[in-house]
Amino acid sequence: MTTADRDGGRPTQSSAGGYYHLMRAVIYRDLLIWLRYPVNAALGLVMGVFFFALMFYGGQMIAGRALTDTIEGLIVGYFLWTLSQGAYVGAMSAVQSEASWGTLERHYITPFGFGPVMAAKAIAVVFRTFLTSSVVLALMLLMTGTGLDLNVLTIVVIAGCGIASVLGIGLAMGGLGVLYKRIGNVTTLLQFAFIGLISAPVFDIPWAASLPLAQSSTMLQRAMTDNVRLWEFEPIALVILLGTAVVYLAVGYLGFILTTRRARSLGVLGDY
Repeated sequence: MTTADRDGGRPTQSSAGGYYHLMRAVIYRDLLIWLRYPVNAALGLVMGVFFFALMFYGGQMIAGRALTDTIEGLIVGYFLWTLSQGAYVGAMSAVQSEASWGTLERHYITPFGFGPVMAAKAIAVVFRTFLTSSVVLALMLLMTGTGLDLNVLTIVVIAGCGIASVLGIGLAMGGLGVLYKRIGNVTTLLQFAFIGLISAPVFDIPWAASLPLAQSSTMLQRAMTDNVRLWEFEPIALVILLGTAVVYLAVGYLGFILTTRRARSLGVLGDY
């Protein structure tokens, strides 16, 4: 009897197929699928830079100097928006694609269980999103000739907490998509809502900090434009940042589990 068998079919640290190998395999698979369609991957990056160029050059023609004075805020906000879009759409599409391919049900019979496998897929989406958004950020800085303070640790932690809340929303919407199949109008509406969340006036309306992305956006602006390091923020700001990330991710994951369980009980988990 193997170690996994004695533990009820779940792998342990001594198992050959441990969680490290699961995470590595899922990230590799996600990147491989993304790179297998190079035209689609390249167009995603091009479109991201193209929309920023429209805002930047179009804004210069209309607002002139006023836009130049706020260009750092525009870059940071757009960077966070690309991160949130990638995490939200990626998480939701990963679930719906698995359902359409007929492979979603197989996760229930893996040694790891359904939840850990889907969590690994969500982390893989976030990893890829960070890579692509970093490329877009570098091109935006090159295009505008702007310099920002890029402390990697601070940016990764703050932006990571911000997109964790969005990831929870993406998982919840993915679960709803598996259960109800067609919810395209709702998911598209939420994508535009992220713009308002990123620009939420946290300083003027304190409760807005509890919304997804709002606190992360405010802190990321200070980190990248005013060179504020992670340990230099007020403790309450860090608590709100971490709290919103944990709460929205947990609630979204719970919603995903409940909706997919309901779809399984109705026999529509693999329907498309």
